This record gives sequence, structure tokens and C-alpha cells, in this order.
Amino acid sequence: MTNQRLITLLKICIGLGLCLITLGIYLHNFNESVEAIGVKGIIISAVCVAVGMALSLPTKMYLTFLLVKREADKQSSVEH
Repeated sequence: MTNQRLITLLKICIGLGLCLITLGIYLHNFNESVEAIGVKGIIISAVCVAVGMALSLPTKMYLTFLLVKREADKQSSVEH
């Protein structure tokens, strides 16, 4: 897998994670049917937020690492 495809995949994971976090917040704060379910509704919204965080945070760190490495490689090639 090339770096460009990996970066695209990581950006998709970040976007999906942010969407799941937003969905979990929406379900918890604004959805009446989830509130009517009770504890199971709270668990559903919490799972959406947790999975969203699991998708978005590690990929952000790895993507930042890749971008910093790419920038360092560009700087070293300019110096030589």
C-alpha cells in the first residue's frame, strides 16, 4: 500500500470517527426515542462516541507522524 493510499484511508477513518462522535452526541442530547429506551439508549450513544474516538484519535496521531516524517524528508533533501 502506498503512502498516499494509506493517508487517504486514515483520513476516511478520521471522518468516520468524527461522524460517529457527532451521532452519539445527537442521540444522547436530542433524540427522544433513545431517551425513552432508558439505560440501553445511553449505552447506544456511549458506544457511538467510544467507537468514534477509537477511530479518530489513533489515526490522527499516525497521520501526524507520517506528515512530520514527510516534512523532515523534504528538509533533508533540500539541504543535500
